[in-house]
Amino acid sequence: MPILKLDPYHIHYELDGPENAPVLVLSNSLGTTLDMWAPQIDALRWKFRVLRYDTRGHGETSAIPGPYQLAQLGRDVLTLMDALNIERAHFCGISMGGLTGLWLGVHAPKRLNKLIVSNTAARIGTEEGWQDRAHLVRSAGIPEVADGAASRWFTPGFIQHQPERVEMLLRQLRGSPEAGYAACCDALAVADLRDEISRIEVPLLVIAGKHDPVTTPEDARFIVDRVKGARYAELEASHLSNVEASAAFTDAALKFLVD
Repeated sequence: MPILKLDPYHIHYELDGPENAPVLVLSNSLGTTLDMWAPQIDALRWKFRVLRYDTRGHGETSAIPGPYQLAQLGRDVLTLMDALNIERAHFCGISMGGLTGLWLGVHAPKRLNKLIVSNTAARIGTEEGWQDRAHLVRSAGIPEVADGAASRWFTPGFIQHQPERVEMLLRQLRGSPEAGYAACCDALAVADLRDEISRIEVPLLVIAGKHDPVTTPEDARFIVDRVKGARYAELEASHLSNVEASAAFTDAALKFLVD
């Protein structure tokens, strides 16, 4: 299990694909791990050196005490790239990972080639809502959040017809360190890039889920309208579109990255 050991924490990552291929970094959503990218990895690693990692406080990456800040999540990516001698990379993130990508687009554009953000927003939810969720997890644990996650992540039809895939993601959520999950909620509570994203100049693809109740198509179009040259794709999916509409997601990503 590849681990980047830092002080006072470590980052778990996986690196797949040809050594000389362009690097593509994949960033997971809140309450999941790098394994959420399983539907894409086989297709992507033929063309890219794919770097997946567990976001701070998730999976096998350290859940050091919070609260976290969005800037810390972004700098973790840069630290990992530096350690692996990756000067520039493509980046694809979903939900919280997408917001991390937007931060990188604003603050570290010279480290990016192309940027894909999916099922995200320049401002996700409300400060009060994230504070309430952080408090709930700290006081009652992850199960209180996990019980309602499926209906936020997937459409009813997908839940009915793909129960194994839904359960795989729910297991990731239930296994999330409570401290790390809550600390990421703290970061999302104050993360707001609405006044900054117009500075993004790297090629950008914004993917939305048509039925996403968390980060809506309107949230995605807000980003597209403010970033010059940004492209937009809308998939028949809810919040975790790379899982629910995996083939369409992979096709959209590949088309954008190799164009």
